Amino acid sequence: MRRTRILTAVLALAAGLLSGAPTALAADPPSVKITADTYTWKNARIDGGGFVPGIVFNRSEKNLVYARTDIGGAYRWQQSSKTWTPLLDSVGWDDWGHTGVVSIASDSVDPNRVYAAVGTYTNSWDPKNGAVMRSADRGASWQKANLPFKLGGNMPGRGMGERLAVDPNRNSVLYLGAPSGKGLWRSTDSGVTWSRVTNFPNVGTYVQDPGDTSGYASDNQGIVWVTFDESTGTSGSATKTIYVGVADQDNAVYRSTDAGATWQRLAGQPTGHLAHKGVLDAKNGYLYLAYSDKGGPYDGGKGRLWRYATGSGTWTNISPVAEADTFYGFSGLTVDRQRPGTVMATAYSAWWPDTQIFRSTDSGATWTKAWDYTSYPNRENRYTMDVSSSPWLTWGANPQPPEQTPKLGWMTESLEIDPFDSARMMYGTGATIYGTENLTNWDSGGRFTVRPMVQGLEETAVNDLASPPSGAPLLSALGDVGGFRHTDLAKVPSMMFTQPNFTTTTSLDFAESDPNTFVRVGDLDSGPHIAFSTDNGANWFAGTDPSGVSGGGTVAAGSDGGRFVWSPQGAGVHHATGFGTSWQASGGIPAGAIVESDRVDPKTFYGFKSGKFYISTDGGATFKESPASGLPGGDSVRFKALPGGKGDVWLAGGASDGAYGLWHSTDGGTSFTKLSNVEQADTVGFGKAAPGASYQTLYTSAKIGGVRGVFRSTDKGASWTRVNDDAHQWGWTGAAITGDPRVYGRVYVSTNGRGVIYGDSSGGGTTDPGPGPDPTPAGACKVTYKVTSQWSGGFQADVQLTNTGTVAWNGWSLTWTFADGQKLTQAWNAEAAQSGSTVTAKNVGWNAGVAAGSSVGFGFTANRTGTNTEPAAFRLGDQSCTVA
Repeated sequence: MRRTRILTAVLALAAGLLSGAPTALAADPPSVKITADTYTWKNARIDGGGFVPGIVFNRSEKNLVYARTDIGGAYRWQQSSKTWTPLLDSVGWDDWGHTGVVSIASDSVDPNRVYAAVGTYTNSWDPKNGAVMRSADRGASWQKANLPFKLGGNMPGRGMGERLAVDPNRNSVLYLGAPSGKGLWRSTDSGVTWSRVTNFPNVGTYVQDPGDTSGYASDNQGIVWVTFDESTGTSGSATKTIYVGVADQDNAVYRSTDAGATWQRLAGQPTGHLAHKGVLDAKNGYLYLAYSDKGGPYDGGKGRLWRYATGSGTWTNISPVAEADTFYGFSGLTVDRQRPGTVMATAYSAWWPDTQIFRSTDSGATWTKAWDYTSYPNRENRYTMDVSSSPWLTWGANPQPPEQTPKLGWMTESLEIDPFDSARMMYGTGATIYGTENLTNWDSGGRFTVRPMVQGLEETAVNDLASPPSGAPLLSALGDVGGFRHTDLAKVPSMMFTQPNFTTTTSLDFAESDPNTFVRVGDLDSGPHIAFSTDNGANWFAGTDPSGVSGGGTVAAGSDGGRFVWSPQGAGVHHATGFGTSWQASGGIPAGAIVESDRVDPKTFYGFKSGKFYISTDGGATFKESPASGLPGGDSVRFKALPGGKGDVWLAGGASDGAYGLWHSTDGGTSFTKLSNVEQADTVGFGKAAPGASYQTLYTSAKIGGVRGVFRSTDKGASWTRVNDDAHQWGWTGAAITGDPRVYGRVYVSTNGRGVIYGDSSGGGTTDPGPGPDPTPAGACKVTYKVTSQWSGGFQADVQLTNTGTVAWNGWSLTWTFADGQKLTQAWNAEAAQSGSTVTAKNVGWNAGVAAGSSVGFGFTANRTGTNTEPAAFRLGDQSCTVA
């Protein structure tokens, strides 16, 4: 179910992920004045949608939990709301690979500290090396230590681990297992610097597919987990005994008994498998190991569970079933810290009929299963499933026994019992995080209830977006889960697109003058690759493929819904009248072209391929090459025609080694003019015109004035407003963007692993005045101060400052006093400093101008020792502000 996630990422890379890096001798950016606006950012709720390979509970503080995703960043659990908070939204365009998290470690000595090993691919797809990010405020802010090698959060073997570990006795010491033959690494200064453990004897040998020339499946999976025996150390002294798992089927486990000075292969260990997990129950003196014959997370045919007695050196096969009866590998290994002897594991690669979860309360001597056959194919489950909060997890399926819907899971490599609560367990799947709060019912013969515990964790890769002028505000084309129709952005849709259910939707479109007519195309192992809707995407029916189609490609709907042009993978461009029952090859346009429609003329369609623009005026039957020159030479391009403007076309794209930017045509693509004030642009979309404006609002993910961000223009690109900020970047946002035709200022942004982000404006902006004297604004002001996250020892807050006067501010400086000794640690979107109990926050260059009636926002983190009373008064220069 998750295989297409790799393909989505690869296609995204081919479409321009690498183009964000500047050239070595890049010219100085043009002098462009950009304004800033304060936006509120949220996800269009899907809840999950991707693989969660790791869940980590802090061992010393209750309810402190982290989750890592393969391409969508890391998250922290919020117990009060039972939601997840994203932690890596500040990762920017150039560092997009650092949204892939290969491991996460929470410090049990100082729970404020958390570490993330980041990097998405170890092959050429990710041009940058990996890094270890460290935070002293639970992920609210980060510092980075770059590594001299790559890490693979989305590589084979990513469910093994954890590769990153903090010494539970001397927490300045950390270990990191590296892939690609780079060995074992250690930090002795809390992750600031790293050096290789040169005496570690094995860098790993296992590769999934040595013949893979892309380097994806042929990389050495390396060092895969590190486990400390906390009983062999004392507070402040390095732990003596450390176990390390290596991707080597004959030499999987090593141990040091002298705090890493020397290492030995653990004697007597089993061979022929990889140890996906190594979990130590120090109270009982058992190291448990979950083995598979493959690296996962998709593959695995045979597996075993073993127990190693750390005192005697005795190995015991504790597999719950005979190896000959397994068709899966074991992973998801965990122990109950409150009840020594209780251990659980999963059959992570049991795709059919379902995953299996095993539980033992006697250190693996005997086991029970989450489900058993009564008489095949009928099952009896020890659990009940409640997916009412995420009903799409049924996939709209109606399987035959022994399959059930919803499934208990697949790719279940992460499973953790809460170390403080034996009744709570969480586990990751290929699509969500499931959990239970009555796990101990398992042992008493009752049933435990499994529910999604995933709200706030959004992990879909977005390929296309559509916001029609009527009906649902948003429809999306997504990797792996197909896509959704959102009638309410704050609610999880009941089901993804079905009939057919594409594994990945690659493109969708609607008829501009008949928004009830929709078309989508996508990837499917067998069956049609195109579907139509006549009720605004609420229901769908399959079309018919032309011969040779192997993938979705791109599709365009004529403005009246009577014609369609499709450029699928595996076949050339085709056109059809009606709903695709009879396709005809289009002439004059190369296979693989990107296609779009004019939003006014129902017979006009456009195409682009390899630097050439193509135009059809006969419904897609024939295309002619435009004489336009100077367009981007590659295929990293997105273009759209303006609703309501015949022949009005905007084109974005390119690469840093050639033409790159934003172009505009007013003659149907016959000629294009490049906007001189846009250095780079990768997407373009339209939304409702600003009040008093006649032309629709433009949106783009671009580099303007030397700044990478999401931008808005209300004057045809003559001037630009940055609408995101450095705390909200989401890695790569180059697949799609669209405004909302019904809500001015609202923009929907695609991400490659953080789902569909949408933003709403809280005000406008004015021109950046550049550097100048300290600001002395005059006039009335209002402040909204909100603590958005709070933990033992610290908190995070957002501040919104509104100009309630009648004159624009040309710079601002806001002061307040902390009453309880709070100490500022970091701020964003403002220059902030603290003297005694007084905090002063000043504008940065790009958000100095605040028009009358408009707002500006910034955020900060701070330490606290107890009470966290909110400031009672704020002053803007000499003015007192109203506190909302």
